[in-house]
Amino acid sequence: MTDTPRWFKSSYSSSTGGECLEVAIPSDTDAVHIRDSKNADGSVLTISGSAWAAFLAVTTINR
Repeated sequence: MTDTPRWFKSSYSSSTGGECLEVAIPSDTDAVHIRDSKNADGSVLTISGSAWAAFLAVTTINR
């Protein structure tokens, strides 16, 4: 059984309609889905959990 992804908006997103990302991490896979919140029916980028962890580590360092 596959869970429907639950999307979360990036903490960097603002309510003014600028650049907004949403992320979903399904419980049944080692994947992370990323989409443009302004185009929820558009393309979705899927990366591995380890790639996502590396991205978060780099963005935390550069914050």
